[in-house]
Amino acid sequence: MSNENSENGGLQRTIDWKQGLAIALGVPMLILPSIGYFANYVWAAAIIIWALSVFQGFMQNFAYGELATMFPKASGLPGYAQSVFGGSDKNKRYDLSKLLGGFSAWSYWFAWNPVLAIYSILIGSYLKSLVPAFAGVPDIAIYLASGAVVVVLLIMVNYRGLSNGATLGYILAVISLAPLIIISLAPFVTGHFEISNITGAWLPTDWSWDLHHILILLGLFAMAQWSACAWETAAIYGPEYKQPKSDVPKALFICGTICLITFILVQSACTGTLGITGILAEPFSPMLPMARMTLGPIGGALTIFMLIAAMVLIIQTGFLGASRAMYSMAEEGNLPKFFGKMNEHGTPINAMIFIALLNTGFIFLGTPSAILAASAIGYVCANGISLLAYAKAKVDPKFSKLERPFKAPRGWQYVALFFGLFNLPLCLIGIVYLNSLEVGWTSTIVGFVVLALYVPLWYYSQNERRAALEMDNSLSNESII
Repeated sequence: MSNENSENGGLQRTIDWKQGLAIALGVPMLILPSIGYFANYVWAAAIIIWALSVFQGFMQNFAYGELATMFPKASGLPGYAQSVFGGSDKNKRYDLSKLLGGFSAWSYWFAWNPVLAIYSILIGSYLKSLVPAFAGVPDIAIYLASGAVVVVLLIMVNYRGLSNGATLGYILAVISLAPLIIISLAPFVTGHFEISNITGAWLPTDWSWDLHHILILLGLFAMAQWSACAWETAAIYGPEYKQPKSDVPKALFICGTICLITFILVQSACTGTLGITGILAEPFSPMLPMARMTLGPIGGALTIFMLIAAMVLIIQTGFLGASRAMYSMAEEGNLPKFFGKMNEHGTPINAMIFIALLNTGFIFLGTPSAILAASAIGYVCANGISLLAYAKAKVDPKFSKLERPFKAPRGWQYVALFFGLFNLPLCLIGIVYLNSLEVGWTSTIVGFVVLALYVPLWYYSQNERRAALEMDNSLSNESII
């Protein structure tokens, strides 16, 4: 594909909705680090939280689908917020509206960025349980090795452009959904599933609807949407779809339907088969004992190896999403130009390398839940600001004449406003509170420090942009003379 389909040699229109869907189909894997975490707090009611969270995803993604067709050159959530809050005065050095749009994009980048670290830890944990030779290897060593192998593989595969990554996505989509569904359906076939494990344990015996438990619930919704609403990633490839007006909505809502089924199925299968006690005995990897119980040692091991391959898919989803978020921010002048540099195949390689190095640091936090808790802070902020951007775009006369081939139902700006305020401040308060109970203040501090790093980077990029404009003006004046 030549660069005529992209602006200034940027992202190229090389994929259709099926390829975008294939890349986003890694999203059902996002339930894996949270199965035991949720069961610990709300027992079988975790099934309801997942269902409600996927429903929330549909409500939000109606808005995102419309934004995708309003701004077909924007790169998903990062691009939408930057387009709406882009700033009106280009001669103004520090435009606070532009800062807000860029901060939303940075928050979204932070939400997807740690996926590499989270699943490197999970892959290492599964491998250590399956391969006796790894038993004596220190945890941190196997986590770092897993991350290094995966990131080298993904950079090699995606170096020549997104269409190659989508090809890998096709392969891994089949590999990922197959073991997830096989392991989840097996207990129903073998008779190991007991409905009483669900109906008899809906909520902990000490649960009450006081402020403490309501804040826990809000925190769980914040963490749940990090997984169950994340299929909006199909929209982030808006500039790379051949027909963004039709491809984006198709990819979004087909992926959402698949997520609704799989999230409910996986949590229900684990709870009904293992019971709450069985899940809490293997909080990081409950799929492993369930696979061994229903499929036997050999069958269980084979499906778990397939599940590990599936984790590579979700790492690719996060890796590509985060790198394109950085590219989008650099293109909008909200990050230094360094992060927007493309190779000759239209791949933001500098962003990819930076993300890989940062994830190496995240791995040292040690547990998937600690990393996810920090990352969820960014996702809550990104969704809240993006939904408010949609509400603004619906009423701002500046955007009234934009073409909208896909439209959310009438009055959807009020739905978006509701969920925007649900994210900010309610879910943000909840996740901070939940972090303080679960992993202390480390995750919260890491989350807010990473978000705060955006401010100096943004000011640097504004000065960089100003210097470039002044240089262009100077050259233009010299040519006139």
